[in-house]
Amino acid sequence: MSHIKTETLTQALSKMLGAEIISADFHSKQLHGGTVGDVSLVTGNAQNAKGVKIPYKIVLKTQKKWERHNDPHSWRREYDFYKSNIGALFSETFHWPECYHIEMNEEENETQIWMEYINGLSGADLTGDMYERAAEELGRFQGKLFAAQPAFLQELTNLSNVDYMKNFYFHYRSWKRVYDFIRSDDCEIPKHICKMLIDIDESAEEIINRIEKLPIVLCHRDFWVENIIHSDGKTILIDWDTAGWGYLGEDLASLIADEADMEHMVDYYNRCVPAYYKGFSESADTTHITDNCVYEMILLMFGYRLVEWYMDAADDEKMLHINTLRKIYEMRH
Repeated sequence: MSHIKTETLTQALSKMLGAEIISADFHSKQLHGGTVGDVSLVTGNAQNAKGVKIPYKIVLKTQKKWERHNDPHSWRREYDFYKSNIGALFSETFHWPECYHIEMNEEENETQIWMEYINGLSGADLTGDMYERAAEELGRFQGKLFAAQPAFLQELTNLSNVDYMKNFYFHYRSWKRVYDFIRSDDCEIPKHICKMLIDIDESAEEIINRIEKLPIVLCHRDFWVENIIHSDGKTILIDWDTAGWGYLGEDLASLIADEADMEHMVDYYNRCVPAYYKGFSESADTTHITDNCVYEMILLMFGYRLVEWYMDAADDEKMLHINTLRKIYEMRH
């Protein structure tokens, strides 16, 4: 659990509540924790200079230094983003949680971000309409940035590389454990699913050439249901530590395939791709794009990953990953 300093808490609460806070009690409850970061909900009562007690909820995200493969500085990216002017680029209906206080401990290689608590729906509670809304809002946001090309965004140095998806795919493909498995006689995954993955391997160069003709946009790169919160008709997006330059539609791969709602997966694919392009085209011309490559991006990002998850899953969970691959097969066929 993150260490909370009272003076830092009162500083964050003063900004959040718009009044000088002189003291606050608190209780901390972990919302999420692991390699990437520790996220806690901090609640209690704050006291202002007039002695009035005000109940509050605020989120503290603590991130320690760690190195993601091919993206070693991602651990501090959200801190860098909140320090920049990116927040001004969001809209009333699509944004991130407001930040009330941020600090870096250089000695400990650790960041702390005190941010807004969002009460809304996410994960498995998202409906098809919310999926579609999130896709359209993301497209609108990316289209606006693509058209405006704000100078400060071009100058940011800590962004993941445009080749992140390609490098991710080739990293997985070079792993003999998964590569050889789908080609072996012992593989229990249905043969037509294995052929789908092998066909992607054999066509990878041509597919990547097609993808690289798409517009380059600012991608979130972790645009899955647990990072999307729907609240009062608005879409709020959290966890920006993998964000960077990527290709139009890249984020839809995560929205559709990362811990997918399998029952509606094909339907969401058919709904979200047009909604995304609708939002993007409000600011940028898409008439020249005849191949969105979203299906191929899903396979590049999640094909071998789903094979890995299948190989490591308990027997009662293996079918979950095979069925997800089946749904991806249905998208094309």
